[in-house]
Amino acid sequence: MALKNLLMRFGGIVASLALLVTSMNANTTCICFIHQPKLPKGTEKLRKF
Repeated sequence: MALKNLLMRFGGIVASLALLVTSMNANTTCICFIHQPKLPKGTEKLRKF
């Protein structure tokens, strides 16, 4: 019961943090020229340009 309450309380915070990190990652490039990881589907919608 306590674990469910904890997940319900902090689930929204974790989801919003994940969205923030994904949108930041969609708008930046890797500083290493050799490795640029593939972005997940749907991140094109979060790009600002």
